[in-house]
Amino acid sequence: MLLSKGIWVVVADSEKALVLRNEGTGREPRLAFVRREEAPEVIVASDAPGRRADVGQGQRSAMEVPDYTRLNAETFMADLADDLARAQRRGAFDKLILVAPPQVLGALRDALSEGLAAHVVAEIDKTLTKHPLAEIGKIVASDIDAL
Repeated sequence: MLLSKGIWVVVADSEKALVLRNEGTGREPRLAFVRREEAPEVIVASDAPGRRADVGQGQRSAMEVPDYTRLNAETFMADLADDLARAQRRGAFDKLILVAPPQVLGALRDALSEGLAAHVVAEIDKTLTKHPLAEIGKIVASDIDAL
């Protein structure tokens, strides 16, 4: 499979997402920004776990602290999936490639509607959000060719 012209590539991690479109060819990709999205900052009121009384035991036990970073990332991926679904319904793209580290990729996959998931042609489990666009294009094209 080639990185065809017009295909959208979503490169994400738990903090940001780059939505890109290939304006080049499969052999010479040229990725351009569609948009960039940032996750809202995680604000934690307290890092100390709460305590609750064990009924009938006369003891108090610590409650597990919620993983706010993970919860924030899941919400961010759900919002991203909604934005992508709206763009797809408008006809902005027909094919989609997802690039993210495994945990983020799983959260994004879980957030995709059935209709949008049908447009995903490849998933790549890599962290590329800090790479320049030209390098992202080369890496994605190489990984797609290997499929």
